[in-house]
Amino acid sequence: MKKVFNPSSVRRPFGHYNHGLLVPPGASLLVTSGQLGIRPDDTIPPDVTGQAELCFEAIKAILEEAGMTFADVIRVSGFVTRREDFPDYMAVRDRYTLDPKPVSTLLVVGGFTRPDFLVEVEVTAAKVV
Repeated sequence: MKKVFNPSSVRRPFGHYNHGLLVPPGASLLVTSGQLGIRPDDTIPPDVTGQAELCFEAIKAILEEAGMTFADVIRVSGFVTRREDFPDYMAVRDRYTLDPKPVSTLLVVGGFTRPDFLVEVEVTAAKVV
């Protein structure tokens, strides 16, 4: 079972995430590459919500193949190209993540490999076997 850390000496999280999670010994660890909002047919939604949903659906498929679910995710790193996309991205992230909420980082970046990409997401998951 993961242990949550939100010390009273640190400002409360800004959203639905935790400052720290401790994973028990013996857990299997899964690390994903950054997933982009692109469909298997190479089409890309024009908005951050549609792209973020594709990112999290790709992560869901990777987790399932590894015998895991979003309940096993301990860290989410999100990258967006526009600050105004924070709320839309976080709404999608919050729909997919489960309790205890993972730790989370969200950064504004200058861009990705193609200008039509607006968001990229990677996760780390741990499961006691």
